[in-house]
Amino acid sequence: CRAAIVAVRSLGYVGVGAVEFLLDPDGDFWFVELTPSLQVEHAITECVSGYDLVRLQLLVSEGGSLPMPGPPPIRGHAIEVRVCAEDPAYAWLPVAGTLHRFAVPDVAGSFRPLAQPGLRLDSGVVDGSVVGAHQNSMMAKLVAWAPTRQEAARMLASALARARLHGVVTNRDLLVRVLRHPAFAAGDVDTGFLDRHPEVFAPLLSSV
Repeated sequence: CRAAIVAVRSLGYVGVGAVEFLLDPDGDFWFVELTPSLQVEHAITECVSGYDLVRLQLLVSEGGSLPMPGPPPIRGHAIEVRVCAEDPAYAWLPVAGTLHRFAVPDVAGSFRPLAQPGLRLDSGVVDGSVVGAHQNSMMAKLVAWAPTRQEAARMLASALARARLHGVVTNRDLLVRVLRHPAFAAGDVDTGFLDRHPEVFAPLLSSV
C-alpha cells in the first residue's frame, strides 16, 4: 500500500486506479503498471475492505474526499475466479453458443460489497444468453469471502462444483481442481502454478 501511494502521489493521480507489482522468489517486488480503471479483481478489494469502489470513484470524480484517511483494515480473505466460456483442454480456445442454464448455489449478493462472509456473483449472463465469438470469454466472476483463506477456497470450490452451467464448455472443472489442490491450499501459488502442476489438466483432456 505504501508503495502504491508513493507512485500515485508522484504522478499527481486522482481517481480510481490499480497499481500492480510483481513479487519475485526473493521477496522483492517490482512496479509493473498503473491502470487508470477498476480492475476485474476489484470485487476482492470490496469484500475485504467493505468499501464500494464504484461509489468511491463517483464520489472522487464529483470533487469529494475519500471517507478514510489511509488504507482500510483488511477483513478476512477473499478469492475470485473468472468463469469463462473457454476450453482449457484445447489451449484455452474460446467457445461460442447458447448458455441454456447458468445457476450458482448459495450466492449472497452481487455487484456490491457483502455485509458478511459468503459468495458474491458478478455475472454478465443469464439463462438463454448467447455467448458470441466477438466478445470476451469471461461470463462471470465468483468471489468467496471468509475469515480464512482455507474457508474461502473450500466455499468457492463447493459452489463451482455444484453450479449448473449448461450449453457451452467452461473452465469450471479446472478452477475446482486448482482450488482443491494441496499446493494451492498451502499458498504455493505463482505464475508458474499450472506449468508445475499439469495434473490439474489430466481429467480434462479428451481422448478424441
